[in-house]
Amino acid sequence: MKKLMVSSAGLVLIALAFLAFNLLSSLTLSGARLDLTEQKLYTISEGTEKILAELDSPIELSFFYSDTATRNLPALRNYATRVEEMLKAYQREAGDKIVLKVIDPEPFSADEDKAAEFGLQGIPLQQGGDQVYFGLAATNALGDKQVIPFFALDQEAFLEYELSRLIQNLATPNRPVVGVLSGLQINGGFDMAARQPTAPWMVMEEVRQLFQIESLKRDVDQIPDDVSVLLLVHPKNLPEQTLYAIDQFVLRGGKLLAFVDPFSEADKQGDIPGEVAIDKASNLEPLFKAWGLRMLPDKVLGDGSYAMTVTLGQGQRAVNHAAWLSLPKDALDQDDISTAGLENLTVATAGILEPLEGAKTRFIPLIRSSQYAMPFEVNRFGMLSNPESLIRDLEPTGERYTIAARVSGPAQSAYPEGIEGRKDGLKDAETINVIVVADTDMLTDRMWVQVQDFFGQRIPQPWADNAGFAINALDNLAGSEALISVRSRGRFSRPFVVVEALQREAGARFRQQEDALQTRLQETEQQLAALQQKDDPQALELTPEQQAAVQQFLQEKLKIRKELRDVRYQLNADIEALGRTLKLSNIVLIPLVLTLGVLALWLWRRRKHG
Repeated sequence: MKKLMVSSAGLVLIALAFLAFNLLSSLTLSGARLDLTEQKLYTISEGTEKILAELDSPIELSFFYSDTATRNLPALRNYATRVEEMLKAYQREAGDKIVLKVIDPEPFSADEDKAAEFGLQGIPLQQGGDQVYFGLAATNALGDKQVIPFFALDQEAFLEYELSRLIQNLATPNRPVVGVLSGLQINGGFDMAARQPTAPWMVMEEVRQLFQIESLKRDVDQIPDDVSVLLLVHPKNLPEQTLYAIDQFVLRGGKLLAFVDPFSEADKQGDIPGEVAIDKASNLEPLFKAWGLRMLPDKVLGDGSYAMTVTLGQGQRAVNHAAWLSLPKDALDQDDISTAGLENLTVATAGILEPLEGAKTRFIPLIRSSQYAMPFEVNRFGMLSNPESLIRDLEPTGERYTIAARVSGPAQSAYPEGIEGRKDGLKDAETINVIVVADTDMLTDRMWVQVQDFFGQRIPQPWADNAGFAINALDNLAGSEALISVRSRGRFSRPFVVVEALQREAGARFRQQEDALQTRLQETEQQLAALQQKDDPQALELTPEQQAAVQQFLQEKLKIRKELRDVRYQLNADIEALGRTLKLSNIVLIPLVLTLGVLALWLWRRRKHG
């Protein structure tokens, strides 16, 4: 009885202690979080901390969320909780510099009118039903306003970046000026084939949210003084006066991000269907030479390891394109702020950059190929119809080629004597800061993003980090590093690197055998068709010799098809074996280890107390 009383009292004490702990933790530890995710998705980054620490005046955040109307939408409610927790974390970090208001704009209320006045996007749950609000409005002491119209669920990975960008835009209303000079229709134009206007490239929409854009003409003779960063995209056949203007801009301390290309597939000017493509190259050869680098002339990079899988046409099989590359983290410099943290970049018919011997500048590769790469002649891509031929002809050199590089250090002018009418320019500089990328196609929408129309709002759904790289580079060159570190956390894809390696190894092992069998199969089918075709329409039957030959060819055809199936099966055999191993580990081995561990602990405790 005494033991029972002691046991009962113990249970009561445990229950009271549990209640007291929950009460105390809810009052004192409401902001405590333990983030066990690999990239600390639920923890404010150092970049955000820096942005908040530099706030000079208060910023008011009004989070409009229709809590009552979304009771039956668990996915939206979970995301809303995440947004509110993140906003409270910002408020805790910034102290009195962030004023947070959480508002439930009920139908026909003054709060709903206020949300609409801010320009937030109300989404109807059903025809004629109430509007659901899930957005953020922010204002600073000067009355400037920034809004996130609606937090799209598929953009959750970019939540911290969007919030930090909004706050930084309010904290520093005067955004850096980016001068844009392009030989492509990056700001929208007119499609002559479709006879309709084209939308601006989504990368420019992203850039415009962070920077003030100033468009420059291709014959500009001086870069304006208010330009912080000069963005060149496909600077094709620029006149000497423009090259000199760029030269002088860089020498006087201006920052440059240049996208050049040996074969720009986005360059459609002068294309005639069915004919060899016109010159699609762009270069800054005289400037590059002065800065200590060059782009290999008339060469396109091919890479068997990073080749993208493309479909030849509707209903046709997928093949690897050795000149369209999907570049993983291993191809990116993780020590440079412009590429650190990015997961994947894609390029198409990119060029190759290399430093010049004896150059005084520092050449730092930012994006590189694998060792299974080689240069192809550029004229091969004018009428390329089957990318498979690139893989078959690929002979890796073992060298890792540079696609993008940072160039810095002392440099001379490309025009030491000046140009006609301008002889008093700068001759040299103690240091320059330039980033060069040997591809322009990576900026096109098709290479990194799917754009959807969401109630009149263009919503980007990125599947590669191309825009992130461009913005990181511009941010870095403009001198802002805090937001870059936040943006680099934007994507959290987890590719099956072991499976991809097995696929590459299997492809290398069996591709030649598969091609040989395909050739034999085509030859057999041609011989069979020729034998079955009768020149004499009166001959209704085959001779015994012909029948025997037909039978032999049919058997040969079946044999080859069986061998081909076996080869294609072997392509996935290693991957299936890996899958079986993982299933065995998850279903049998891990539970068995846990069970044995529990039994061992139980036996140890029993022996200890026995």
